[in-house]
Amino acid sequence: MEYSPKKIKENLEKENFNLKKKFGQNFIIDENIIDSIINKAEIDENTLVLEIGPGAGSLTYKLAKKAKNVLCYEIDVTLKEILKNNLQEFNNVDIIYEDFLKADVINQIKKYKFEKLYVVANLPYYITTPILIKLIEDQIAVDKIVVMVQKEVGDRFKAKPNSKDYNSLSVYLNYYFNVKKLLDVSRNVFIPKPNVDSIVVEFTKKERKKLKDEQLFFELVRDSFKQKRKNLRNNLKGYDLNKIEDVLKKYNFDLTTRAEQLDIDIFIDIANNI
Repeated sequence: MEYSPKKIKENLEKENFNLKKKFGQNFIIDENIIDSIINKAEIDENTLVLEIGPGAGSLTYKLAKKAKNVLCYEIDVTLKEILKNNLQEFNNVDIIYEDFLKADVINQIKKYKFEKLYVVANLPYYITTPILIKLIEDQIAVDKIVVMVQKEVGDRFKAKPNSKDYNSLSVYLNYYFNVKKLLDVSRNVFIPKPNVDSIVVEFTKKERKKLKDEQLFFELVRDSFKQKRKNLRNNLKGYDLNKIEDVLKKYNFDLTTRAEQLDIDIFIDIANNI
């Protein structure tokens, strides 16, 4: 069929498809936004793209035109016919109908030959953070992630020190990736229209600083932000405060400092010296 988000919308109506709130289904119907995501993702014929939650296939269609292969994960089996119809012209798209959070991605991508592995998706709002954590914890060797997420959540992902959105998740993600915003997306480009706007965020793999103990580092960061309005002296009572203060002094901080004032390099330095 000749592609357009409008035709995909008509196909949904023809199939009497009921959008399911429990799966966070908000489908993109604006071709300009889709094209912007595709262009900014810089996909080529050597790229395997993982798409989580293809929905009706609006983004998938354009991904398939650029990528070597597209592997989609869709939890809603009632979308099978719609996706089959909307993507019938492609032989480089595979759809696994299962929960991505339970998927054995490492083994599932072994059958593909590719030079770059990207995740490009309009992520369901309710599982955005668990998806990113799975990609990290399962050690899936992703080179780049370009995802549309709820604006408020995306602001936390890319937050810098001394901003209201900066938290332990900001530090955690910044340890693995360089994070930046690519574009703003109005709530009006989806069906059904969500109650919030979105942003598209890019995560690119970064060279990690050496840590003596990663688990200790992540615990330290979590504990530092435990009660955001309290300072490090109050949040880190279970640690050797003298050692922490020795490190903080190097950066002109002390134990009255709040976690939101410290960048990732300071947290790494503290973790390596306690």
